[in-house]
Amino acid sequence: MSETRKFPQSRFAPPPGATEILLVRHGESAPHVEGESFPLVGGHGDPPLAPGGTEQAALAAQRLIDTGERIAAVYVTTLQRTVQTAAPLAERLGLTPIVEADLREVFLGDWEGGEFRRRVADGDPIAQLMYVEQRWDVIPGGEPAHQFRNRVQRGIERITAAHPDELVVAVVHGGVIGEVMNLATGSNGFAFTGADNASISHLVVDGDRWVIRCWNDTSHLSPTFSTAAEPLI
Repeated sequence: MSETRKFPQSRFAPPPGATEILLVRHGESAPHVEGESFPLVGGHGDPPLAPGGTEQAALAAQRLIDTGERIAAVYVTTLQRTVQTAAPLAERLGLTPIVEADLREVFLGDWEGGEFRRRVADGDPIAQLMYVEQRWDVIPGGEPAHQFRNRVQRGIERITAAHPDELVVAVVHGGVIGEVMNLATGSNGFAFTGADNASISHLVVDGDRWVIRCWNDTSHLSPTFSTAAEPLI
């Protein structure tokens, strides 16, 4: 009598040649002080991490080290809050972070330098319209949605082309993580906007197929399901 075959549930494995990207949102950044502007880099507000953000960076680094995964590279953007967040991890891995400029935050036009935070806090009508229409580009001078989407896609595709069959970490921004998730799922607007500071999201890219393994993991920061410290940007 032949043995009865059993078929256990299969576990996910990245396809050959795929790239795994752990998207880490930068730690909490310094508050905007009314009447003062953040320094600008390429027109983008460039605040440093707040003390709490430095602590979050250390916790995210420990979580990534504890996985035991071999991390082939660490990517950052042109903005210092990503560089500072990546520093504890890069130091422990002995890696020099690589700058991927196309993964910098969405450009907020006239509301750069911290003005965005004030406008949102004050209930500015344009900020309210932004939430209703779920578009950054209602902000005066803001980056057009198609341009933002295209450059984020370029940045991810450059990383994947450089790292087949490897896992990398990319320390980026909340708006960028939201747009990556939109690209992977076919969503639009703000469906995935609001990733927590120092959260980890897991993306697997296999050619034109983008697979989300997790979004906004904050288990290294808090036992609760949300640790949001600041709105959106």
